[in-house]
Order: sequence, then structure tokens, then C-alpha cells
Amino acid sequence: MIEGVKHIVAVASGKGGVGKSTVTANLALAMAAEGYRVGLLDADIYGPSQARMLGIGEGVRPQMAGENSFKPLQAHGIQAMSMAFMVDINEPMVWRGPMVAGAFQQLLNQTAWDNLDYLFIDMPPGTGDIQLTLAQKVPVSGAVIVTTPQDIALLDARKGIEMFRKVNVPVLGIVENMSLHVCSNCGHSEPIFGEGGGDRIARQYDTRLLGQLPLQLSIREQADGGKPSVVAEPQGEIATTFRNVARAVVEGVESQSDEGPSISFGD
Repeated sequence: MIEGVKHIVAVASGKGGVGKSTVTANLALAMAAEGYRVGLLDADIYGPSQARMLGIGEGVRPQMAGENSFKPLQAHGIQAMSMAFMVDINEPMVWRGPMVAGAFQQLLNQTAWDNLDYLFIDMPPGTGDIQLTLAQKVPVSGAVIVTTPQDIALLDARKGIEMFRKVNVPVLGIVENMSLHVCSNCGHSEPIFGEGGGDRIARQYDTRLLGQLPLQLSIREQADGGKPSVVAEPQGEIATTFRNVARAVVEGVESQSDEGPSISFGD
């Protein structure tokens, strides 16, 4: 186990562009709103975005906690760590896979996490060597898969589910993002990316559809502004959906714990 962390939940997608990082930030904040001690690790070494979403200014660096560890930064009541806190945000990370995996493990293990109930890991998109290595090296309690309803995204979401199953990490469920487009002027909603995809893939893999989120302008604006929806509108419909997803994640993790050790990790 990781010192100072009870449960680790990976949030992943088979492809980029489905809103995984926005979902991760809001889910972590929703879990904190439910009364848990929560951390968020941005594992997207090539394109970290959580610093911006959590409203942590460019150039803010973590303080040392002893000789070989860092104190996580605080944002909206959660602890956070990201490569964005270590380097110039505009500097490209021109690294090969082993270097990226090593950087991730340093961020995870050399952060002085303070008594967390849940640590959410915003995983890089894809299912290649890097993702498999991360899944194998980290004691993950479960994974949440983010997808959109369209068939192309569902194809890649299936790959994400299969990846976690290969390393015996329980898939806690599916979050279907961009389920409906909501017009900011008239409020009309339309399933422009199709509908029912998240439910179909959940049933296919015998897991849960944890929640469905709309393609809504305010969600993007709030995340870009450093105050995700759960913080910006804590009593709003989006925040309520995320809090319901957070409760479902807790249920899933606790059910896995009740079943006893079911996770093995390879090299």
C-alpha cells in the first residue's frame, strides 16, 4: 500500500477527448464533499491539466517534506500532486515510456499524502505500455472508466476495461460523459453523440453505469476557471450527479473489500 492512503481509484479512458480529467476533478471534489479525505494525482505526465482545473497558479511548487518527499498542494479541500507543479507548464515532456513510468511512481511514492481515504489518479488516455505499467505497479482498489456514448469512444472504452481486467483491477463502473448536449440559450437537449452507449457497455461487462453527464457549456467554463462544477455550484444538478457517482464508488470499493483480496500485481 501507499503510505497515507487507504484506497486508490484510477480514472481512465481508452482515448483522449472524452472529458476524463474534468470528471476526475469533479469526482474527487464530490468525494470530499461527502466527508472523505481525498487526494488527486495527475498521472498524465505529457499533458497535465489538473493544476488549471483546480485553480492552482502557474509556477506554484510543493514544499519539501523531509529529504525525499514533497507536501501535496491544497485546492478546494483536497490534496493534489502533478508534474505541472514540478516543471514549466509550457515545456514539452519529450520522454520515453520508462522515464514517464518512473516519474509517475516518484510523484505517487514521494508525495507525503496526509491520511487519505481516497486517492484518485487521473490516468493518461490510452491502453499502451505506460498505462499497463502504471496499473501493475500501483495497488489500485478499483477503476472508473469515462466514455462518451458514441461508438468510436465505446470501442476504446472496452479496451480500457480489458486492460484493467488483465491486471486484476476491479472496474467499479462507467461514467458516460457528454450524454446530452444542453443548449445554453434555450435549454433544449439533444443526444448528438448517440445514446445508451454507457449502459450497453456496462451491461456487456457486468459493471455499473455510475452516472451520465451532459455536454454543457458551464462545465467547461467552470473547469477552465479553476472551480469545477462541484465547487462552483455545489447545490446544482451536475454536483448532485457527481456526489451520486462518488457514493457509488464508495459502495464498489467497500464491496471489493468485503470479498477479500482479489487484486494481484505483476511486473
